[in-house]
Amino acid sequence: MAVLQNLLPFLLIFVIFYFLLIRPQQKRQRERNNMLSALQKGDQVITIGGIHGTITDLTESTVTLRVSATTQITFERSAISSVKSTKEETPAKS
Repeated sequence: MAVLQNLLPFLLIFVIFYFLLIRPQQKRQRERNNMLSALQKGDQVITIGGIHGTITDLTESTVTLRVSATTQITFERSAISSVKSTKEETPAKS
């Protein structure tokens, strides 16, 4: 019984850490992996460095972005921070 009383605070601390730190971090990581795997040509994205561009080419590990009419930059896929819009959401130009 005394051993259980000594271990109870440590177990309580572990449970609190799990629900406040570990579980939310795993959820964010899962969402990021899903976002990176769903990238498609034509998606407008923002890199970790703040560069806005449209995806012109994709490989397993790299993404090529068109950042202006004449400039294309190649990044690691993991450098993509967020997707602004997908090609289905982009309005057609007339």
